[in-house]
Amino acid sequence: MSRARAGSSSDLLASAGWQGGWRHGLSYGALGLPLAFVALPLYVVLPNHYASAFGIPLATLGTLLLGARLLDAVADPWIGHAVDRWFSTGVRRLAWAALMAAVVLALGFRGLFFPAVTGTTALLWWCGSVLAATYLAYSVLSVMHQAWGARLGGDEAQRARIVSWREALALVGVLVASVLPSAAGLEASTAVFAVLLALALVAALWAPRPRPADNPASGRTSTTAAAQAPSPWRTPGFRRLLAVFLVNGIASAVPATLVLFFIRDRLQAPAFEPLFLASYFAAGALSMPLWVRLVRRLGLARTWLTGMVLAVAAFAWAALLGAGDVAAFTAVCIASGIALGADLALPGAMLAGVIQRAGHAGQLEGRYFGWWNFATKLNLALAAGIALPLLAAFGYQPGGQDAQALQALTIAYCLLPCALKLLAAGLLHLLWIRGEAR
Repeated sequence: MSRARAGSSSDLLASAGWQGGWRHGLSYGALGLPLAFVALPLYVVLPNHYASAFGIPLATLGTLLLGARLLDAVADPWIGHAVDRWFSTGVRRLAWAALMAAVVLALGFRGLFFPAVTGTTALLWWCGSVLAATYLAYSVLSVMHQAWGARLGGDEAQRARIVSWREALALVGVLVASVLPSAAGLEASTAVFAVLLALALVAALWAPRPRPADNPASGRTSTTAAAQAPSPWRTPGFRRLLAVFLVNGIASAVPATLVLFFIRDRLQAPAFEPLFLASYFAAGALSMPLWVRLVRRLGLARTWLTGMVLAVAAFAWAALLGAGDVAAFTAVCIASGIALGADLALPGAMLAGVIQRAGHAGQLEGRYFGWWNFATKLNLALAAGIALPLLAAFGYQPGGQDAQALQALTIAYCLLPCALKLLAAGLLHLLWIRGEAR
């Protein structure tokens, strides 16, 4: 019996659909840990590494990184299209695509920090090309992982549990990545990442397999159907949910962009940065089961709305803090981290429901999550485009203690996100919850 199962390509990932529990949760969500682990060094450590270790000018490096990130974002919808085709042609091809992307990602991650060339021009070419390949491999695995989770189906509570496993393990990856490079060095970090990625791929062998399409097809017929399927933009529920997701995402990305400025200049507590960040991410990970339980009582949309209200309450309080308020800001980090759990676990579960109701389950998850990831990266760009020019206009400079500039920093870090969160909450109620009530 075991030989027969091992020989079936449809059983490479699992022998049954989602049944819950630690086994399925860990085996599916495990990939979220290395993907989150690799993201933080690429966005935070890499620019400083090339500037300090290789003397690359910051302006040149910034332009290079921006170009690579724009290429990555634009490629996401195309990656989603490819993922749908891989799903439609069988699990074996999907597994090979995941393996190839993982190899490129692991090699690219190490190659970025340990380049095989010298000289400024050669380093720039190396960094640009390897970074582009690394970002694309990362996006392939991310879209594949998200689409796989959506294809597991289920009611609102089950969809929330599936996403919460993925995002909770991702937060564990963020925590590890925030400590390991400084504690053990880049050599050890790249090796640990490769091991974590390999273990996650092995764990996927025992994970629940995606459910079959609502209108099953096979072989060339399935591939043709995937190629000719309608765009997610034709689904009204997707457009409504994406509007809420974009506004809420900008509200979350603005403080993420400014948090270190606020800690160092407003709170004057740079030594406590690890405490603040660890409290925030740990609270987010630990809050996932609470939000999943609340979904059973309130539903996904109203539970997400509750998380938005909590985030506003936490950040409105932060506007009152000043130099030395370490304990109070730690409480803010914990409360806003709990709200982060809702932001991570619930919107993706709602998107899976949109796909189901549109009749696209088992067919177009890759395309939906390709555009979803594009929107996530757009949020980060818009946040920087809104917050940083606003601070500059009010005369804020990092390290400065001008009272008016610090007040502008407080408004941008605390009050602007609150206003955007309230706008997102209003859109969620108007475009989604009121529609459910009618």
